[in-house]
Amino acid sequence: MASRVWQKTLMVAAASAALSGVYSIITQQTDWERLAPIARAAAATSPVTNAALPDMSEIVARNSPAVVNISVSGKVREQIPDFPGLDPDDPFFEFFRRFQIPRQRGERQIRGQGSGFILRDDGIVLTNAHVVDNAEEVIVRLNDKREFKAKVLGADKATDVAVLKIDARGLPTVKIGSSADTRVGEWVLAIGSPFGFESSASAGIISAKSRSLPSDNYVPFIQTDVAVNPGNSGGPLFNMAGEVIGINSQIYSRTGGYQGLSFAIPIDVAMSIEEQIVQHGKVQRGRLGVSIQEVNQSLAESFGLSAPAGALISQVEKDSPAERAGLEAGDVILSVNGTRIESSNEVPPIVAGIRPGQTARLQVWRKGKTLDVDVKVGDARATTAGADGDDARGSRLGLSLRPLRPEERRRIDGRNGLLVENVSGAAARAGIWPGDVLLSVNGEPVTSVEQLMGLVAKAPKRVALLIQRGDATLFVPVDVE
Repeated sequence: MASRVWQKTLMVAAASAALSGVYSIITQQTDWERLAPIARAAAATSPVTNAALPDMSEIVARNSPAVVNISVSGKVREQIPDFPGLDPDDPFFEFFRRFQIPRQRGERQIRGQGSGFILRDDGIVLTNAHVVDNAEEVIVRLNDKREFKAKVLGADKATDVAVLKIDARGLPTVKIGSSADTRVGEWVLAIGSPFGFESSASAGIISAKSRSLPSDNYVPFIQTDVAVNPGNSGGPLFNMAGEVIGINSQIYSRTGGYQGLSFAIPIDVAMSIEEQIVQHGKVQRGRLGVSIQEVNQSLAESFGLSAPAGALISQVEKDSPAERAGLEAGDVILSVNGTRIESSNEVPPIVAGIRPGQTARLQVWRKGKTLDVDVKVGDARATTAGADGDDARGSRLGLSLRPLRPEERRRIDGRNGLLVENVSGAAARAGIWPGDVLLSVNGEPVTSVEQLMGLVAKAPKRVALLIQRGDATLFVPVDVE
């Protein structure tokens, strides 16, 4: 039985570099006697040496009761390669591919630990989505050793935020601050369970803001040098007022352990996700329908910009909100709703934070002139799946689904359907896999998650799902939970 302590880690491959420096060493007593008064005078007037280091003991004492340890257990479905031992040129390979002989799949038990914090005294807990991913059972352990079985209300993988609910009242809570008000260089404190050591505190400073990481387009991370290790995931990051300003989420490492770079989800982003999950059971994100790239010095000169800033639109999707608003390839986005865009990676989280249907005002640079373009923001169709087997949109099948994109629809001859992104519960037991396309329920074609919810709500204890898998279609009976 495998075990692991949860921590999302970005592994970095880099060549080692030799470091060189020039050191001035005072070796003669006369030199020191001459320089000592100067050094003492400089130290006496230095704001750095004169400033006392912050005492964080009160912050730890006040907030540790609201920081929790999270233990998870579950099973991961593993896939054996399609046709081991067969060369693609072997005629039997084509036979197996054409008739879609089921792939062999096995299950592996997983166990993990992470951290979280109590947001409200009625049992709402925030943590990372990757902490509870594939979890069948989630146990929340409080600082006073009480344990509660938690329900996952929703987990948004795009921002790595999950919302849990435990059956308790009158719980200690943290105070929420504002990540927008943080400054590079200010002191911060993390509390969590690194390697399972509960209520461990570590401190450092904010190293940078609005960091963009690979495959994380929706989160402007707070970078710190706080020691964050496996098991810290989901724990709070505090400012010196004792307010939560972030959720510790990732480390940047060559080894898998802390090496001086850690990243936290801004609490402003996390609270927006929590509100949507609790109130609506799903997360909606704004979408423009453009591809963008960074504006470097050469591109800035080519487009007549005074400085390399903004986001260059390289492609506009057909029939997208951007196309309908008149945006064009070659436009440079200078601001969104009055927020100046310095780098292209700032655009996705800003647009994602705009509710679908609302209008965003973009200032763009086009052919040497600035102009304002109003865009009615579309829906990014992000899914939010509950790890306890209930889809956050209400399905009782244990499926996380989204509508097909145009290119995906073309691959199945233009038919409509829903792409299976995550599977748990009844659907997993029935043999449905991520990547399958759900075409119909009890013979009724499905085109939206909302329609699926209605069909399942009317269904008896079992439904027949028509699934497209590769080139083949098959009916799969699934028990409704």
